[in-house]
Amino acid sequence: MLQNMSDFIKDNSRLDLKDDYVFKKIFSKPENSSELKEFLEAILNISINNIEVKNPELPKNYPDEKLGILDIRAHVNDDIIIDVEMQVGNVYTIVNRNISYLSRIIAEQLRVGDKYQYLKKFISINILGDNLLKRNAYHSIVHLKFEETDPIKYVDMGYEPEQQILTDRVGFHYIELPKFLKQNPGISNELEQWLWLIIGEEDKVKMASEKNKSIEKVVEDLDEMSADENERLEAYKRKLAIWDYNVSINEATDNGKKEGKKEEKLEIAKNLKKQGIEIEIIIKATGLSREEVESLN
Repeated sequence: MLQNMSDFIKDNSRLDLKDDYVFKKIFSKPENSSELKEFLEAILNISINNIEVKNPELPKNYPDEKLGILDIRAHVNDDIIIDVEMQVGNVYTIVNRNISYLSRIIAEQLRVGDKYQYLKKFISINILGDNLLKRNAYHSIVHLKFEETDPIKYVDMGYEPEQQILTDRVGFHYIELPKFLKQNPGISNELEQWLWLIIGEEDKVKMASEKNKSIEKVVEDLDEMSADENERLEAYKRKLAIWDYNVSINEATDNGKKEGKKEEKLEIAKNLKKQGIEIEIIIKATGLSREEVESLN
């Protein structure tokens, strides 16, 4: 259950960088472009000469768009489009979302008469709060690879070795935070330092800040944001939107939406009402009528 809204807003603890609203608010700021650059370099192991965030604005409303409205899209080195996703819950839809974004970005780039060689490279970075892949690594990199050759279709063309990757123009990175925590690495390299910052373990964050001035700057910005009641309210509203969406997902079946047990909905509504949640939001989250919500004590 969500923390009471007033308690959350008045809380003086540091906001969670895994919250996608907080993550985007910090890393999309123009004055933090060098910090975003270093963060991406640590993940991609490349040198970035220039970077521009293409969607710096933060929406005030959270329409039901699979909650995929708070990603960071950046253009780097004039030839690469990077999409960064912070996905704490419901990670099992992320691959399909990646494919959808890839299709959309390709369609946006190419117009009638454009030459295909001008297509920019697309890299999707996904930071996941749950484990998704059946792989023994917390950072997995995916390219378009060839399957093993069927012996029946083998032709000796003299290629030693054979081409393994179709193209380097598309890449997907999946960082699974629970696997990172299970490995429990130190802070010896920049990727480890940035991931400890995202996880928010205070001792490791302090150590990372001492080693990395960019992380120290992000921590300062995060603390400033955490002290702002308006920002805490926006972060809370985002949490509530995600909670609302997850309630809807949990009530879904293969045949569509199912009606949850009335007593369960009433209990949820009663708890939300006690926490000071607006009636309109409770109605939207539970599907109850206004009269039913207002009658609850």
